[in-house]
Amino acid sequence: MANAITVIRVLALFGVLGIMYFGSAAAAQWCGVYIAVIILADALDGWVARRRNEVNQFGAIFDIVGDRVVENVLWVVFADLDLVPIWVPLLVLTRGFVVDGLRSSGYSEGMTPFGENSIMRSAFTKWLTGGRFMRAFFGTTKAAGFVFLATLWAARVPHEGRLFADWFAESQLVLIVGWGLVWLAVVLTVVRAIPVIVDSTSYLKAKNVAEV
Repeated sequence: MANAITVIRVLALFGVLGIMYFGSAAAAQWCGVYIAVIILADALDGWVARRRNEVNQFGAIFDIVGDRVVENVLWVVFADLDLVPIWVPLLVLTRGFVVDGLRSSGYSEGMTPFGENSIMRSAFTKWLTGGRFMRAFFGTTKAAGFVFLATLWAARVPHEGRLFADWFAESQLVLIVGWGLVWLAVVLTVVRAIPVIVDSTSYLKAKNVAEV
């Protein structure tokens, strides 16, 4: 069931993107809300997995795959819509490939992406990347940033009449907070990757020494 929720989230994302590219401004202005639901539903599949006792390595990895698809696709789309510079999705994609590639070195030995049985060793890394507060803070920041960008796009779509997206895009406070969240999400994406790279590299070096 938890994995089915992940699949539904990804399919729903592409449905929302179809509205953004081909729908009216009146329809597009709601895409931010839909995106927020898709991202926040990530907590639902975890709850369902624990509730139904479906927590396992495959589910954890599949959940990360779903998160990566949602996040990376949105950054690429927002770059394509000229809302963020192209280097942002390139940076996020590179970060994802590096971090996930290093984490995969422990999967064959039964390790999990997060938790006590993960490749992360230092307490700081576990808190920054796996702690409940930081994961929730990072996820909420990204969700809010994506909602802002999606609604900002709706305000740029030619239309007649008055939409709430227009007010959204005309409010200086909203613009300042919105762009602040977007760039905070980018910074956190990089900052949270650094200790994972350090811990993973140390793990691989120690493993090579032990094998020798």
